Amino acid sequence: MIFALILMLVTFITGLIYLVDKIFQITKKNKANQLILKIINIARDFFPVLLLVFVIRTFVVEPFKIPSGSMMPTLIAGDFIAVNKFSYGLRLPVFNKQILKIGEPERGDVFVFHYPKNPSIDYIKRVIGLPGDKIRYENKRLYINDQIISQSVIGEYDYLLNADLQVIAKEFDEALGNINHSILIHDFPNSEPVEFIVPDKHYFAMGDNRDNSSDSRVWGFVPDNLLVGKAFVIWLNLDQFKRIGNGIR
Repeated sequence: MIFALILMLVTFITGLIYLVDKIFQITKKNKANQLILKIINIARDFFPVLLLVFVIRTFVVEPFKIPSGSMMPTLIAGDFIAVNKFSYGLRLPVFNKQILKIGEPERGDVFVFHYPKNPSIDYIKRVIGLPGDKIRYENKRLYINDQIISQSVIGEYDYLLNADLQVIAKEFDEALGNINHSILIHDFPNSEPVEFIVPDKHYFAMGDNRDNSSDSRVWGFVPDNLLVGKAFVIWLNLDQFKRIGNGIR
């Protein structure tokens, strides 16, 4: 969000300088000292590029880097992903107010949103609950509207939790509506059962790494006005090139 604000301000300032020069022909008439002329020339050169980046990043697609393992095995730390910005409607930059409704999050989507506790931070999780849903998580099993979500064992999944600690989890295939995806369950003690009713214009989010994710079970629901977009592809990973081009589901 901070970067979006900076980009908007820089685009506006360079555009304003470009417009003033167009109107008053400052550079053509050489009506200013060399420093001002240089600033005008820089603004004139950079404004079209900044405007293009601003429009694409605001309304079409935005890149993000995955910082943690909360969405493993779907996404791992170091993945660079692309997010479809118009999948959940066109929104004003910075203010994030929807100006054109196009679509809404669907159960199973991997989505990016501004963290409700601190909107300057972006989070990525999976949509589990839609408005009106009853969500229960008990004995490491997910229930939606009192229906248990089916799981099937894939096998073991080992990874580095940090630089010194390697852990082994069980990987399951989970079905959310029409979307099948992998989740990780660790051999940790069961936590207390939790149950939620998703309010109107809110969503319940969980990480695929179920025992290693700070999500709606901890900090609550994701309001509609904090949605950013739907993740759809991994476009770069500097450590694992084979992940490049993988679709996200």
